[in-house]
Amino acid sequence: MQTREVKIINQGLEDETEVWGYLPCLWKRILVGVGAVFSGGLLLLLLYWLPEWGVKGTCTHTSLRNAHTLLLRTTDEFKQWFRAKVHVMSAPGNKPFDSLDLQSTAQLPNGDGEHGISAERVEHHGKFRQPVQIHYFTHHSTKYYWNDVIQNFELFKGLEDVKVSCASIHSDHSSGLSQTLQDYRRLFFGENEIAVRVPSLFKLLIKEVLNPFYIFQLFSVILWSAEDYYYYATAIVFMSVISIATSLYTIRNQYVMLHDMVAAHSVVRVSVRRGSKDIEQAMSTDLVPGDVIIIPANGMIMPCDAVLIHGTCIVNESMLTGESVPVTKTSLPSSGEEASMSLNMEEHKRYTLFCGTHVIQTRFYAGDLVEAVVVRTGFSTEKGQLVRSILHPKPTDFKLYRDAYLFLLCLVGVAGIGFIYTIVLSIMNKVPAKTIIIESLDIITITVPPALPAAMTAGIVYAQRRLKRVGIFCISPQRINMCGQLNLTGTLTEDGLDLWGVQSAEGGRFSPPEADAAKESLVNTVFVACMAACHSLTKIEGELSGDPLDLKMFSATGWILEEPTEEETTLHNPIMPTVVRPPKHSVPEANQNNPLTHNMELSALSSCEIGIVRQFPFSSTLQRMSVVVRRLGEKRMNAYLKGAPEVVASLCKQHTVPQSFTETLETYTRQGFRVIALAHRQLESKLSWHKVQSLSRDLIETNMEFLGLVIMQNKIKEETAGVLLELRQANIRTLMVTGDNMLTAISVARDCGMVRAHERVIIADAAPPKDFHPASITWHDTDNPAQTNKDNQTVEINLEDGVYDKRVTQQEQSYHFAVTGRAFAVITEHFPQLVQKLALKATVFARMAPDQKTQLVEVLQSIDYTVGMCGDGANDCGALKRAHCGISLSELEASVASPFTSTTSNISCVPNLIREGRAALITSFCVFKFMALYSIIQYLSVTLLYSILSNLGDFQFLFIDIAIILIIAFTMSLNPAWKELVWHRPPSSLISGRLLCSVLTQILTCLVFQVLAFLLVRQQSWYETWTPQSDACNVSSSGLSHSRNVTSPHDHKNIKNYENTTLFYVSSFQYLAVAIIFSKGKPFRQPSYKNWPFMLSCVSLYTFVLLIMLYPVPAIDSFLEIVCVPHDWRVTLVIIVIVNAAVSFMLEILILDIILRRLVFRFNQGVNRPAEPPSADTPQEANDRWGSSFLSWLFCRRNKPPRVLYMHLALELQDAADWPPRPSTVTYASDLQSHISVPL
Repeated sequence: MQTREVKIINQGLEDETEVWGYLPCLWKRILVGVGAVFSGGLLLLLLYWLPEWGVKGTCTHTSLRNAHTLLLRTTDEFKQWFRAKVHVMSAPGNKPFDSLDLQSTAQLPNGDGEHGISAERVEHHGKFRQPVQIHYFTHHSTKYYWNDVIQNFELFKGLEDVKVSCASIHSDHSSGLSQTLQDYRRLFFGENEIAVRVPSLFKLLIKEVLNPFYIFQLFSVILWSAEDYYYYATAIVFMSVISIATSLYTIRNQYVMLHDMVAAHSVVRVSVRRGSKDIEQAMSTDLVPGDVIIIPANGMIMPCDAVLIHGTCIVNESMLTGESVPVTKTSLPSSGEEASMSLNMEEHKRYTLFCGTHVIQTRFYAGDLVEAVVVRTGFSTEKGQLVRSILHPKPTDFKLYRDAYLFLLCLVGVAGIGFIYTIVLSIMNKVPAKTIIIESLDIITITVPPALPAAMTAGIVYAQRRLKRVGIFCISPQRINMCGQLNLTGTLTEDGLDLWGVQSAEGGRFSPPEADAAKESLVNTVFVACMAACHSLTKIEGELSGDPLDLKMFSATGWILEEPTEEETTLHNPIMPTVVRPPKHSVPEANQNNPLTHNMELSALSSCEIGIVRQFPFSSTLQRMSVVVRRLGEKRMNAYLKGAPEVVASLCKQHTVPQSFTETLETYTRQGFRVIALAHRQLESKLSWHKVQSLSRDLIETNMEFLGLVIMQNKIKEETAGVLLELRQANIRTLMVTGDNMLTAISVARDCGMVRAHERVIIADAAPPKDFHPASITWHDTDNPAQTNKDNQTVEINLEDGVYDKRVTQQEQSYHFAVTGRAFAVITEHFPQLVQKLALKATVFARMAPDQKTQLVEVLQSIDYTVGMCGDGANDCGALKRAHCGISLSELEASVASPFTSTTSNISCVPNLIREGRAALITSFCVFKFMALYSIIQYLSVTLLYSILSNLGDFQFLFIDIAIILIIAFTMSLNPAWKELVWHRPPSSLISGRLLCSVLTQILTCLVFQVLAFLLVRQQSWYETWTPQSDACNVSSSGLSHSRNVTSPHDHKNIKNYENTTLFYVSSFQYLAVAIIFSKGKPFRQPSYKNWPFMLSCVSLYTFVLLIMLYPVPAIDSFLEIVCVPHDWRVTLVIIVIVNAAVSFMLEILILDIILRRLVFRFNQGVNRPAEPPSADTPQEANDRWGSSFLSWLFCRRNKPPRVLYMHLALELQDAADWPPRPSTVTYASDLQSHISVPL
């Protein structure tokens, strides 16, 4: 007996999966075959829907090494099952990067060789070596190969797998691959293409038809046909065919669009290096990791992920990031500290050309080609992984959908009761076995609504259309509902910046600030030259393009940027590709030889033109960028640096940094200015152009001379403060996540209203362990960080937003934490027990790296926040994807960087998205409740009629399901969103007290009035067993028979009878009544009277049913199989219907909307709202409080802890005496993961 063996692939990654091995088992297969025959194929369907059962039912456990079939299960919360078939291939080696140097002298250092490789066998010294048999399987467009060493399957991504350093990329991989090695590696990596196969219509049809929903439809149609309900069965078949056709059209269109998008530039001709000198043309599909490709001067669409080893490229990465600003990519460092690091695509993305991105221009020099080493191909590339995520998306984890399945199970349970009831009743009445089977199964088809999935989708489709009209595009429609539950939003974007002024430094002192950097006294200084040269701007079609901050700084100098043509670059080797120069009129004509101008004035004897020799692009991790330049006519080069002031100052000679640097910087940042520091350095004269190209930035960015500060003014856009106020009033917490300086970020947070005037901001400044000292957090207030005691501090409370208790403990609640990226990293590593507490009240996150933004989203989600993030897409892809609702501010219609893309470049799109999300969520609840009630009402009618061996007629079912239900279900979803965001959020669960009370009260109301009508009609004086000769409309009451209603020989189905007619009228009005009751408007949707298609449908149907009830039309009565009843009874039915509607309305509005929502459930809406002190209670409020306490006790909700973790944490911290930490104290990390606070 084999022991059960389980292995994990992709360990620690998002798609981590468990794997089990299985071998086919003959006797199990025979048993399944027999079961399939006896079940009419249903067993095969069940095994198809449940891969776990399918594999375990036909195979036996074995080791992974010997397995023919694999069973896979994701380790995430969804626990999805998949099956995969194991294949075998022959190859000369076990791994793609194994050396094929069979002790041959022809092998080149970088992997070239002369051996011919066959997939069958390898020739070695005249002997034939048998190829290796390698087991592999394919899952989600990715191949996994068996590794005997680790006894598990592994994934080969590309060149990164070898843990190759940046330096060895230059030394060992710059000559390209031989044809032999390329062919060998292609055995493992396959063709370099992102193959999106468009399935045939037949395959899509089979897959769609085998959906459990359509199988249930098929079962229903067969059952109805057996009952001779041909018209209704035909209508359902017709609707199903339309639904399937629409679905097939949509799915196939999506495949075609994705295929066209991917295939547009996937196959191109590329120049590939073979050995040191040979360059040959090849198809991009032949590329493998390790190949060296030549990037043409006019650019190209990248067919793979490749790292630049020579030259510079200007790249448009909008396809990947949604950021339309071109990015400069430079060559991978070949020396220095960074060169010794292992190649990592995330850390070295500024040197990487990603698949699918557009190389607009290249920068090269005479005799040198722009070259890149292929790192990843096919689905392993960034673009490939994005396409994989589209082809194989994760299920949407939203409580609504999980609850919907639970609710359907409840309906199935109700159907089961009806099933047993029907069987028992039919046996007691000695009904034939065939009729018993058909009618009992019919109950199941009635209880589970067949149109539910289509009706639920309609609301989301309508919301998506409305979002598109306001410029918000969505690639994941299911997430629209999630937006309705948002309770926290973070903005990752910077608002507009303008140059406020510059402040240069000379001789270790700051000069007075200047407002205009282009004035004559400054325009030719080294300071302005640094502003003009230290950037990554380029000209595209004659227009300057690049980072908006760089554009502002450059335009403020008044300098001119010129880019020589390709011919000029080739002819004149010393001329640099990009040249900046001051305007001609500003070159000084006097005092050109004045020695005082040596340091601060550029020599005017030579040209003032500056050529940019090399760029080190801005790195969000390093928080700086630099360039190496040469002035025309000078031999020595200069390095210019700009970046975060703290970083730049640390790289400068200390005597050049003014002593007042910290105070000056703090003065500006406290006022909300964004400050950038500049520095320069003259390089050694022996440095040639070639040497500079191979130098690491660490060697250049050191011993700099401090030049001064550039002060940028954060222009808070007009919309920002209003949007943030609207979100705060809607009980939605807002955060700022920025790359700015901490004090600047806090100032902006105060200006835009994130932090209000009376609220304290506590900076958590964490330091890692050093010299036997444990990690520590220093807490201090921003108003006076250096203050060591708080005795004389006062906290002012603004009372305009609510009633606050004036005790100190209440004042302490009005605080925010501010954390830097550096502190965030230390706290997450050394103070894990504080992370969630900080996240609960932290509002400002400054100097955050891209991966830290993603970590922050995960921390917030871990305390049960539904998180929305709004960013520009450039460095925020991870956070935008990780958030429940990521919104990319991009000019593109759809960016794969996030589920939502807004063409509006400010955060005003956030309230729009939340409004539509709330409307869509409430619509989903309304539709679901309506469809559930429709099923139950019909179930009640049929169950009552079964008691007299009757049923609803074929055309009655048809009228109810088509004319009433479908029209109402699709029009009730059209209510637009309400124009304001209210304080409380819509419920997130169907299994909640309010919603269950709503549904149950309506079910009971409908049951009572149907039973009342059913019993009353049988008590009427004119009541008799209906026959074709009956004419209750004209018969006198004295001559009526009171015989019991039994099955009529004239109508073997007994459709036409007084009970049937009565229940048909009553139930028709009940459908319409619950539709209007459940179609709620304010506070999340516009009122239903503004939804004219819905109102028109309701009024038309009400009028029609009322008319045929009061003034019967023989043709309609005959069509609907309705019998004639006396006029008095018709009036009675109208009264019953009116009372029924009134009771339903009263129960919904009085009990649910007033009593339950206001008194029982209102205290669960948020913990951030200020609590009103008992002393402020008016008599009305006191009554409400008493009533609330009683009802809370009645509903078992008294002292019930909150269900979400962030509310639970907030309640805990309210009673914590040591929280928040006192200013000017230090918290140390101890070995026991506790914390000790001591005063400074």
